Amino acid sequence: MTSQRRLGALAGAASAGAGLAVSELVSGYLHQRVSPIGAVAESIIRLTPGAVIERVISLVGRNDKPLLIGLTLAGLLVVSGIVGIVAMRSLAIAEAVFVAIGFVLVLAVHARLTSSQATYLPAIAGAVVAVVMLAALIPRAVSASPGMPPTGRATGSSAARQESRRGFLLLTAATVVGAVVVGATGRVLAHGRAALDSARNKLRLPVTTPVEPAGVNVGVGGIAPWNTAQSDFYRIDTALSIPQILPENWRLRIHGMVDHELELSYQDLLDRKITEGWLTLCCVSNEVGGELISNAWWSGVRIADVLAEAGVQADADAVLSTSDDDWTCGTPLGALTDDRNAMFAIAMNGEPLTPEHGFPVRMVVPGLYGYVSATKWVVDLEVTRFDDFSAFWTDRGWSPQGPVKTESRIDVPRSGARVNAGDVAVGGVAWAQHTGVESVEVRVDDGEWARAVLGTDPTTDSWRQWKYVWSATSGKHQIQVRATDRSGYTQTGDLANVVPDGATGWHTIDVTVG
Repeated sequence: MTSQRRLGALAGAASAGAGLAVSELVSGYLHQRVSPIGAVAESIIRLTPGAVIERVISLVGRNDKPLLIGLTLAGLLVVSGIVGIVAMRSLAIAEAVFVAIGFVLVLAVHARLTSSQATYLPAIAGAVVAVVMLAALIPRAVSASPGMPPTGRATGSSAARQESRRGFLLLTAATVVGAVVVGATGRVLAHGRAALDSARNKLRLPVTTPVEPAGVNVGVGGIAPWNTAQSDFYRIDTALSIPQILPENWRLRIHGMVDHELELSYQDLLDRKITEGWLTLCCVSNEVGGELISNAWWSGVRIADVLAEAGVQADADAVLSTSDDDWTCGTPLGALTDDRNAMFAIAMNGEPLTPEHGFPVRMVVPGLYGYVSATKWVVDLEVTRFDDFSAFWTDRGWSPQGPVKTESRIDVPRSGARVNAGDVAVGGVAWAQHTGVESVEVRVDDGEWARAVLGTDPTTDSWRQWKYVWSATSGKHQIQVRATDRSGYTQTGDLANVVPDGATGWHTIDVTVG
């Protein structure tokens, strides 16, 4: 790239960076859920095929959201660099392109946020700043470029050009530093959850602190604990910026095929009968042996009771729930109205939900994968029919209904571990939510299946720990596990991908003894 092009690209990228930084600052000041760059990234998620999303999650895990934000930002800066090169020849055309990019940001924000007078201010402010900075930087870049006459100079002397170059680089550096400071300030404002944390800390919820049932742990170190702390509970969602909803501002609308529409406040939920129970949640993206599964003590209000108040019409067979960030989820009506403890959860492990896990209210439904049941930040429930809608993940090739499959996992020893000969404790967890685990079996080197010892089972809606004492001999060995649920079904050894309704197969590890 020639010196002239490099200077133009630098001017374009710096101008765009300044604009994006200002948009972050304004968005943070207004406490909007997402900034314009976040809105673009979320729109990319909405347009990406499910198989691609699944592949990315499998490769980068919980780093998917920062990676997407980084790639989106890098892409915009690269495009802006090209715009800067164009500006070296025609500033008017380049400014028009920046205005067009600003319009795209406005459209992305419009698609992701509820319209208000302030909704578009961050994107508009960012576009204006980018255009202004481009107009300020490009003349200096032109003056500093070989082969182009220095602006305001009588001659194109080398000294004059060097002076112009120093001035351009100083102004560009100041722009970049200012953009970093302004953008970081915007991020601090956006993530400054002082009001939210204060509201959570002031809550005195009518819930109980969990007491771990006797006998659920089998006494093998390294197995996932019976009760998962909120800080360790797995998290999978599409929110790039976590909704921050104060309890007094939360509302839940229940409508559709009902006799009476309802709108509930947070206090309305607290005034109802609270239900509690142990419940394991599992993500459909959980690979065989994966860790996208956790168990906790949940407190909330039974969804069945609220739907009974609304009066569900006979033809309905589904509920479409929507989160504050517009994510949608379709749930079989029967799973919300039968004897299972499906609830609008307000607390996990005796404490208010954290914002990452759906504060102030989310859904939890025993026996269903999260993509068809576990709507966080839930604000809308439409009673309807599966024939009349599609939801976020079903639009991307996943099954409309997602009952959790009977599965098991080896936690210790880890695959690839080296252990001593003699008695070796093998252990892990098994699950068959809302059916219950009847037995777990372990096999070494294609030998006979042997029964493992199970922890107690206080509820069919939670996982069970298990252990097996293996008389290990020297050499390399393969260990497999399978579970049988209380319906009599033994999990299949056939390997299946997570798409469209969950992975299958026996978790298999390799260890070396000696």
